[in-house]
Amino acid sequence: MWIADRWKDYECIDTSNGEKLERWGDYVLLRPDPQVIWSTDKNNEYWKKLNAHYHRSKKGGGSWEVFDLPEKWQIRYALSDEDSLTFNLQPFKFKHTGLFPEQAVNWDWMYNKIKNSKKNDGEIKVLNLFAYTGGATLACLRAGAHVTHVDASKGMVTWAKENAISSGLEDRPVRWLVDDCVKFVEREIRRGNKYDAIIMDPPSYGRGPKGEIWKLEDNIYEFLTLCNNILVEDPLFVLLNSYTTGLQPAVLTYMMSKAFLKGRDGKVNAQEIGLPVTDSGLILPCGASGRYEKE
Repeated sequence: MWIADRWKDYECIDTSNGEKLERWGDYVLLRPDPQVIWSTDKNNEYWKKLNAHYHRSKKGGGSWEVFDLPEKWQIRYALSDEDSLTFNLQPFKFKHTGLFPEQAVNWDWMYNKIKNSKKNDGEIKVLNLFAYTGGATLACLRAGAHVTHVDASKGMVTWAKENAISSGLEDRPVRWLVDDCVKFVEREIRRGNKYDAIIMDPPSYGRGPKGEIWKLEDNIYEFLTLCNNILVEDPLFVLLNSYTTGLQPAVLTYMMSKAFLKGRDGKVNAQEIGLPVTDSGLILPCGASGRYEKE
């Protein structure tokens, strides 16, 4: 398992009865987590000192109960002694805050891959698909890459731009695109554009601009083979994230090996990703990631 254990401004304090107790900077939130099928004694004092609590509805969705929480606040993540990122957070629909803290373990990996590469004299082109609020984009920009950031939500792309500004990265080489990721890749194939690295964080379920249904289990392998057409012959890396239960690490390894290893040197590895839980000393599983990289 790859564990995001280098956070200072984020902490998973405890987990119990379908919920996780978290510290985001100076604020403590309680949010649902379907992985938490156990119970604890809830001895930590912060169970009774919440700044906000997200309640699920039996009819689907849910809502925030806010006790003492600003509309927006910031936290920081250090990639190294010299380089850090700043993220703007806010309580958002469907329990989110605008950041998946477990992804920090992947930010570290891609940051170091880019920093340590001499590929193309340092001019590395990265494509970030389903890019959300830009954690991976910022890590790659900080490492010195040229990034194309694509997400179908205008609001998420705007949020990512704000994170870049807060991180002091607004002048770095990045394209911010509001677009359907599948359609964008198809156009890049026709245009003959190539990338040294691709990051993918696709949703489990979604709809395209014309109502097309995206279901991860049904569409992801075809999408991987499509993306293979815009990779350079000697790519630096590919990262695929999955929060879908059926796509276990062994499945990610198999798919990515079939999609990217034919005719290329390199290796594929996939693992669960997780967050350390302070009170128990155990690890909370948070999905899985697959990585293709050069040997």
